[in-house]
Amino acid sequence: MDRARVEAAVRELLLGIGEDPDRPELALTPKRVADAYAEFFAGIGTDAVAIARSGTVHAEDGERGQLVIVRDVRFRSVCEHHLLPFLGVAHLAYTPGERLIGLGTLSRVLDAVAARPQLQERLGEQVAATIAEGLGAAGVLVVLDAQHQCVTTRGERQTGSTTVTVAATGTLGEPVARAEAIALIGAGAATGAAPAAGTDHRTEA
Repeated sequence: MDRARVEAAVRELLLGIGEDPDRPELALTPKRVADAYAEFFAGIGTDAVAIARSGTVHAEDGERGQLVIVRDVRFRSVCEHHLLPFLGVAHLAYTPGERLIGLGTLSRVLDAVAARPQLQERLGEQVAATIAEGLGAAGVLVVLDAQHQCVTTRGERQTGSTTVTVAATGTLGEPVARAEAIALIGAGAATGAAPAAGTDHRTEA
C-alpha cells in the first residue's frame, strides 16, 4: 500500500468536506486512516489458495467424515460501493476429499479474502472457490450473515437489517446436500424459514 498517497487523499477529502486538516484534532487523521486501511485491505495481493493449501493434511479413509462444519466465524470486510465496513458471521462447511484442513486455517482464508474491497455475494463465492481449490474438497458451502454500515448508517438507516448470502460448490451445490448442510448450520434466514424483519435474503448457488 502506498501510505503517502492514502494520507494525501485523506487530507484532500477533509478539505473537500470543508474541514481544516491542519487543526490539531485532525492533524494525525490522515496517518490514522492509512493505518486502518493497511489493516482493512491487507488481503490485496494475498494468495488465499496458498493459505488454504498450507493448512491441509492427508486424511485416511476412516478419518474424513462426511461433512465438516465450522460455525459462527466472525469476519469484517469493506463494501466497495461506499468504502464502509460490513461485519458478520460466516458458517463454513465442506465435504472432505483426500485432505483435511486445519479449522483455524479456514478463518485465515476468510480473513484474507475479506480484507479487500468486496461485495458480500462475491466474498462468499470467492471463499468457497478458494477452499475448494486449495483443499480439493468435493463440496464447499459458505453462508454469510452480515450487517452493512452503508445500510445502517446512511440512506434509509435500517439499523436492524442484515444480509444473508449462500455460496456452494460441488456436492454441496446439490439441493438436497445443500439443504442438509444449511439445516445443520442452523443459519435461521437461510434455512428456508421466513426471514427476520429487515433481512435481505439472497442465495448465490
